[in-house]
Amino acid sequence: MKIKKGKSLCFFSAKGGVGKTTNLLNLAGILEQFDKKVLIIDMDLYSGGIATYLNKKFDKSIYHLAFDLMNNKFNDINDYTVMVDDYIDILCAPKDPRDANKIEAKYIDDIIKKAELKYDAVLIDTNHSLNDINLTILDSVDQIYFMVTNDPLDLKNLKSLLTIFDSLNMNNYKVILNNSRDPFKSYFSNYEIKKIINHRLDYTISVELFLKDIEKLIMKGVIISLDRKFADIMTKDYQAFVTMATDFLEGDNKDE
Repeated sequence: MKIKKGKSLCFFSAKGGVGKTTNLLNLAGILEQFDKKVLIIDMDLYSGGIATYLNKKFDKSIYHLAFDLMNNKFNDINDYTVMVDDYIDILCAPKDPRDANKIEAKYIDDIIKKAELKYDAVLIDTNHSLNDINLTILDSVDQIYFMVTNDPLDLKNLKSLLTIFDSLNMNNYKVILNNSRDPFKSYFSNYEIKKIINHRLDYTISVELFLKDIEKLIMKGVIISLDRKFADIMTKDYQAFVTMATDFLEGDNKDE
């Protein structure tokens, strides 16, 4: 019997502080507007902040899920998730960073597969370390979105990372240039960036999405793309996220 499965995606970068979390949430908001059921998994295990960003309290995290899988106590993934709204749930990072060390990488693929059976889209936030956990995520998801900024060190690191991926014949990735992270940095043109990383820029987030009062929005638990004004005021960026979502969902009827 064929089983309908959702699709999985992770946001990854070659360095920290490039805007992965904010823009993963923006993509989740667009997917909600497509009437898709979304699970966000916070796999920045030591310092994940999605629950804080969305102003959500939680009792169980991915640590408890992995622990129950290890001890054959798992029943349903929604025993561990927190509802944001009717379309978006989150699986939080551990409250205690010491619990992150207790999560074994071998359970990550199983968690992603279980999530795909319950959700249309599984979006995974990561840190930038190439550890066993993140390598498992990168190998397990359907799509990888690399986020990069107009920064020399960031571009150098991404070039090295893409070289590794290409040598392994892994081509299920796209590159997002995030100009909103620091609009005052503009070292290279888009043409120069493409030459540096030896890859096209699949999507670009403009400087218009730079928000000086982002902390106030964070404290209110706001997903910017769900604001009714977003499409009208930030048309270019709205369209970029719509394109990201559409590309991700292409062929979303995965069957087993």
